[in-house]
Amino acid sequence: MNKPKYRKTRPLADLVGDCLNTAFARQGFVAVEVVTHWEEIAGPELASRTEPMRLVWPRRDDPDSEGTLTVKVEGAYALDLQYAAPVLIERVNRYFGWRCVGRIAIRQGPVTPRTREVSLPLEPSPESLARIEDGLGEFEDAKLKSSLARLGALVRNSRNAQE
Repeated sequence: MNKPKYRKTRPLADLVGDCLNTAFARQGFVAVEVVTHWEEIAGPELASRTEPMRLVWPRRDDPDSEGTLTVKVEGAYALDLQYAAPVLIERVNRYFGWRCVGRIAIRQGPVTPRTREVSLPLEPSPESLARIEDGLGEFEDAKLKSSLARLGALVRNSRNAQE
């Protein structure tokens, strides 16, 4: 009777990374970072209106050739992307550390919206508001004093959260 072979437990990130690399390679993305870090590479303005579709690397036998990045853009912003193409090429090349992209191919189509969850700051407690208001001194306008106290409490909370 054969004993079952137990494998060492691996982090999920190790398994998902291999799957993503294979899936993206089929779509022309040898470097997954173009997709996963698109907002960081392209900048928030361009990333909100564009998405990378395919990256075709240069041929190995021609050392002077450069790759082509195909980018999907909504119709109204295609002209903006055309003007921003040199900047985008430079950003991609700077991200990878070598001149891998020399041309941007623009394809018009609907872009998947990138949504970020905005976390609102927690409201300060009434006790902390009262302490800060006491430290502010005298004000002619009570609403201004309470607004400044709230702002101070929010700043203090954000600093405490960063530390």
